[in-house]
Amino acid sequence: MSKGRLEAFSDGVIAILITIMVLVLKVPSQSSLAALLPLAPVFLSYVLSFVFLGIYWNNHHHLFQATRQVNGGVLWANLHLLFWLSLIPFVTGWMGENHFAPWPVALYGVVLLLAAVAYFILVRALLSLHGEDSTLATALGRDMKGKLSLVIYAVAIPLALLVAWLAFVLYVLVAIIWLVPDPRIERTLNKS
Repeated sequence: MSKGRLEAFSDGVIAILITIMVLVLKVPSQSSLAALLPLAPVFLSYVLSFVFLGIYWNNHHHLFQATRQVNGGVLWANLHLLFWLSLIPFVTGWMGENHFAPWPVALYGVVLLLAAVAYFILVRALLSLHGEDSTLATALGRDMKGKLSLVIYAVAIPLALLVAWLAFVLYVLVAIIWLVPDPRIERTLNKS
């Protein structure tokens, strides 16, 4: 089965999610710079979520560059990932509108954690299809960044209920870890 439709559909969904998120930013009724100050938490939430969606889009693109084909299991695994990503605009808005209150920050982390788990499942489905000796398997290696991200999310979620701002800092840390695109796939593809 060709991978082109999966990639195009995923690109479209992520583009729509980014568009939906920006609609949460309400334009103030006053023209002073001070009128923007109450929007700071909403804007900060938007920026972080925009970065996370960009990271997923970038890594998804790289992942499918090393993929030859897809099957039904991969299609469902990809939809599973898109489901969790589709909740990012909701939790982003809730977290920003409530000025990083504990429960919205914790739920934001739950969605990030489940999106990361879904990405892991997608990778496993692709590896199952392509084999452990494939270019994809070679490129992915042990995926320490992915495993570290899961641990950080697991720590940040309960922490959000105690010290929400520190949990938010941990989410930012995960984004920083992934901000530089993972060069393993490009390196492996250039060698082959």
